[in-house]
Amino acid sequence: MTRMDFLLIAPELWILTMTCVILIVDLYIKEERRGIVHLLGMVTLIFAAIITLRGDFGIDGTNSALAFNGTFIRDQMGDVLKLFSYLVLAIVFIYAKFCLREFRMFRSDFYTLTLEALLGIMLLISANNLVMVYLGLELLALSSYTLVAYDRESKMGSEAAMKYFVLGSMASGMLLYGMSMIYGATGSLDLQEVAAAVGNLSGDNYLLVFGLVFLVVGLAFKLGVVPFHMWIPDVYQGAPVAITLFIASVPKMAAFAMAFRLLQTGLGELHTDWSQMISILAALSIVLGNLAAIAQTNIKRMLAYSTISHMGFVLMGLLPGTASGFGAGMFYVIVYSMMSAAAFGMVILLSARGVEAEKIDDFKGLNQRNSWYAAVMAMVMFSMAGVPVFVGFFAKWLVIAAALETGLVWLAILAVVFSVVGAFYYLRIVKLMYFDEPVTESEINAPVDFRAAISLNGIMMIGLGIFSSSLIAVCMASFGA
Repeated sequence: MTRMDFLLIAPELWILTMTCVILIVDLYIKEERRGIVHLLGMVTLIFAAIITLRGDFGIDGTNSALAFNGTFIRDQMGDVLKLFSYLVLAIVFIYAKFCLREFRMFRSDFYTLTLEALLGIMLLISANNLVMVYLGLELLALSSYTLVAYDRESKMGSEAAMKYFVLGSMASGMLLYGMSMIYGATGSLDLQEVAAAVGNLSGDNYLLVFGLVFLVVGLAFKLGVVPFHMWIPDVYQGAPVAITLFIASVPKMAAFAMAFRLLQTGLGELHTDWSQMISILAALSIVLGNLAAIAQTNIKRMLAYSTISHMGFVLMGLLPGTASGFGAGMFYVIVYSMMSAAAFGMVILLSARGVEAEKIDDFKGLNQRNSWYAAVMAMVMFSMAGVPVFVGFFAKWLVIAAALETGLVWLAILAVVFSVVGAFYYLRIVKLMYFDEPVTESEINAPVDFRAAISLNGIMMIGLGIFSSSLIAVCMASFGA
């Protein structure tokens, strides 16, 4: 280990250090002063962003650097995804603080577990070795399992956590099994060496092909795509809304990075094989996710099936195996994380007196209660539906173009058709807010920071759409497009 290794991994070391600091500080503060923990969490993310931006590695698009004998890579893609992870997690912290206080669950372990999960996300984003991939994945997964069971009094939460743990353990086992097969076929755990070995193999190597299949199965579970999606609706509904808010946003960026590192960096030579599997998974996810979402009356389950369809769109960006395709997928996953955070933020806003606003009917007449919040939710729904001008439209446009680039006209047509189908359940929320009578006349109250964050989050849906070219350019430049 050298000094340069520690400089490259400085953001991760900072997150780890501050997680430990928060754990210790919580031992010495009274419950009524627990807001200090929230402040420390926000400071952690701000300084993590500063440390990442001040690094001279990768963010300019011309450099990448390896650390710890090539197991860790610092490049522009990693830095951009980490910066947006900090941003979205900061939004999550603001929304969650209000929610946890309303439900009397404001404890420091939310911050320590989410920061530990963030550390796992950062390791996944920068993994350049199969062992590092697994280390980051398990750090994220174990923290997520615990978070789902955060409400100790909730039987539904405990059940959801158990389902998540059992299915997640199976998926991790399959991923590990696939990695072991790839190691057996190539003789290396380093992704660059794996890529070189795969390129030099002649003829059919069944061990490598079976390893690829298990790898894709593990990735499909972590992304939550059909047919490995069973955990998503139950976890989204069973977990406290503050936890669902986190699980539905930041980890999606890690899943995209993991897919890129494994499939392109390590197994790019097998593009023909894995792209066929990915195209089927994408098609099934877009179809089933949108159709199942239509039948939901619970907003959390509706957004869960919506997530499945959106992850199908993210997979479409991976299909061409080109820089422009990966840039499109990265843009989509960043945009989706912000849309998802805003949607669950609105669910939190409408929850009151310890009762979650889980029913779609809870949004009835929102415009009459507060026209601005109705406008914010409408912008989020329009963006998720892919209505032009909003940022979600440009995200879908790019990944559909990526599918056309690889000759998958049938998949592009399918995506367009089911985008229209999916617009139904998003626009249904808008209809309820503007044309139905409210179920309650109670005033909607929230702290200043929450109101500012949800307003900014909503405005970003149209602002990033109108000025999308800059973010698209950054995402494309991350892959040299």
